[in-house]
Amino acid sequence: MRFIAYFLALLAGAALSFEGAIYAELGKTIGQIETSFYNFFMGSIIMGLLWLFFGKGKLCYTFEAPKWSLLGGLLGVVYLTSIVVSVPIVGVGISMVAVIIGQLVMSMVIEHFGWLGSMKTRINKEKLFAVISMIIALILIN
Repeated sequence: MRFIAYFLALLAGAALSFEGAIYAELGKTIGQIETSFYNFFMGSIIMGLLWLFFGKGKLCYTFEAPKWSLLGGLLGVVYLTSIVVSVPIVGVGISMVAVIIGQLVMSMVIEHFGWLGSMKTRINKEKLFAVISMIIALILIN
């Protein structure tokens, strides 16, 4: 099962690189904010159809969830709009490596303190070495 999870994560990473390149180009044509709007508009339509035919949850319970757990939509907008802006300036590779560094650092902080319901996992020298290696990669790929 772990293999499938790793494969899906790799697939998601590849999709994000394509998405960044595609939306950077779209942003040149229709605008950066408009590109983010287009993404979420189309995504809402597609997810609405999936929810309609395959949904099994209770969307009406959304407002009973902890308020902080509703920030995902805002963070998605921040992520996508940042990518649409940065890819035309620095390229897909540098943007994606920078995204990964940000993900590594914040995931280590979140897990170190056990925030957001995550299991506590201490920051160790191996994790720090991984982040330093990624920063070196960012410098070298630049």
